[in-house]
Amino acid sequence: MALSNLEKVLYPATGLTKGELLHYYATTAEVLLPHLRDRPVSFLRYPDGPDGQLFFTKNVPPGTPEWVTTAEVPRSEGPARMVLVQDLASLMWAANLVTEFHTHQWTADDPGEADRLVFDLDPGPPATVVQCCEVALWLRDRLAADGVEAYAKTSGAKGLHLLAGVRGASSERVSEYAKGLAVEAERALPQLVVHRMTRSLRPGKVFVDWSQNAARKTTAAPYTMRARAEPAVSTPVTWEEVAGCRRAERLVFRAEDLAPRLEDHGDLLAPLFDRRRAARLP
Repeated sequence: MALSNLEKVLYPATGLTKGELLHYYATTAEVLLPHLRDRPVSFLRYPDGPDGQLFFTKNVPPGTPEWVTTAEVPRSEGPARMVLVQDLASLMWAANLVTEFHTHQWTADDPGEADRLVFDLDPGPPATVVQCCEVALWLRDRLAADGVEAYAKTSGAKGLHLLAGVRGASSERVSEYAKGLAVEAERALPQLVVHRMTRSLRPGKVFVDWSQNAARKTTAAPYTMRARAEPAVSTPVTWEEVAGCRRAERLVFRAEDLAPRLEDHGDLLAPLFDRRRAARLP
């Protein structure tokens, strides 16, 4: 496999090069690959860095090697083929395109059943991830009341993602359930939460985006590097870190931070792969 432009600086703010980005993905592959495997992947590409052109690639990109696994997936306009990142070689080929990895909440072998529930907590300035953490704790407890075990990760941007394993439900049912909880959260925390995307409602509040549970939607995968000014990573965090967050910078993790975190914690989202812990929605 030919890896190109290794000395190219992708993140001018820190000087991180494409070679260092590829090194990051190679060294986190053990925890990243299980979150990508069997899930059709959308690529948000930024080949000239986050200040250059950004574009989404959902269909199999031109020039994809024959040995990269692909799968036919349903779409409203008809079936399409998407990439499955199944192994280290596929991961490095995709990372060489310089991309964020985004995945659906279902797997290619059963697109009719969701196996993940996700909330994207997005703060409207001057709110920050600190307020997202308050909302995340409320949602964690509300989900637990329904027997749903939630886990948190930074978005790698401004906010926080909550994930849970589910079974026996379509994407439509999961979306309906998630919307109901977002509405409940707004009622319980009216000064803090909004469940609608309307921009004028969002300043100073946390938008609880439930819509990414729709079958067609994707969410930034755990451990993906983001196309932001600095090489921030969507990083799993402990509930202790969420509860103790008083400053936004406490929940910002860059590529170089991940190796020691993985040494200390392993993959904090590993319980999502235990199907016995996946919840049936009420």
